[in-house]
Amino acid sequence: MEFVIGAASAVGAGCFTNPMEVVKTRMQLQGELTKRGHYVVHYRNFFHAFYVIAKNEGIFAIQKGLAPALCHQVVLNGVRLGGYQYAEDRGLNLNKNGEVSIWRSTAVGAVMGVIGVLSGSPLYMVKTRLQSQAGEAIAVGTQHKLEGTISALVSTYRESGLKGLWRGAGGSVPRMMVGSSTQLTSFYVVKEFLADNKFYVIAPGLLNTFVASMIGGVAVAITMGPLDLISTRLYNQGFDKNGRGLLYTSYMDCVRKMWRTEGFAGFYKGIVPCYMRIGPHTVLCFVFWDQLKQLQKKYTSDEILETS
Repeated sequence: MEFVIGAASAVGAGCFTNPMEVVKTRMQLQGELTKRGHYVVHYRNFFHAFYVIAKNEGIFAIQKGLAPALCHQVVLNGVRLGGYQYAEDRGLNLNKNGEVSIWRSTAVGAVMGVIGVLSGSPLYMVKTRLQSQAGEAIAVGTQHKLEGTISALVSTYRESGLKGLWRGAGGSVPRMMVGSSTQLTSFYVVKEFLADNKFYVIAPGLLNTFVASMIGGVAVAITMGPLDLISTRLYNQGFDKNGRGLLYTSYMDCVRKMWRTEGFAGFYKGIVPCYMRIGPHTVLCFVFWDQLKQLQKKYTSDEILETS
């Protein structure tokens, strides 16, 4: 049940935040390996990107890649949040005094994040490529001309076998290790702090969850933003017939080339839409997660009372 609750929470959040993911992906790929001022800027900022996408591709284009994105959330957060809940129920994130341990929470969050992201990597690859796919006038990054989720997975398997489905996965592991551990740790530490010090006015449970989620979203955007950008580029790049990346041969090769051509600021391209996606997603995901867990506890308690 922990895995079902984790997956349902993430899917609920993903329905609302996928448009921000589309904008984030486009802005991260804009000016790839090109010095500032030497490329056409199709997307000037977060709001302009929404306008340009809707104008050139239609309003529904802001939900590109929704199907693989939601499927990815089921796999990723079913494992990540479900696994964390499993560990929390057994006190694996607590110290000897029964308090939330930052180091234990970080370790559990990182491990569950890596397992989840590797499990859902093929879906994340398809999601990224579908979201980057645009009309010629506003296209950025490599254009793969995919028709849909299933056809993309099938064609990739036929061309490159199982190995091809996990291309780019290496770039997502650091991203999720940092993102998952930061998100879960900051969420639980802040939530516990607010509860212990009674920093609330009304609806303490829900309000504390909201505040803790917002702070967690800020922490994730700052720490994970550059890693998210690297992951996007590794997933979206094209490959030759031998399976060699056309732009980057490895994770560190991507880092080196970005540093030489785009500088430090290049690693934070799309940071605003990154937070605009991560912030609400974190809030919605954890609010749904907390509420569903409470419903589960209530349902379990009612069942016990009925049978006693």
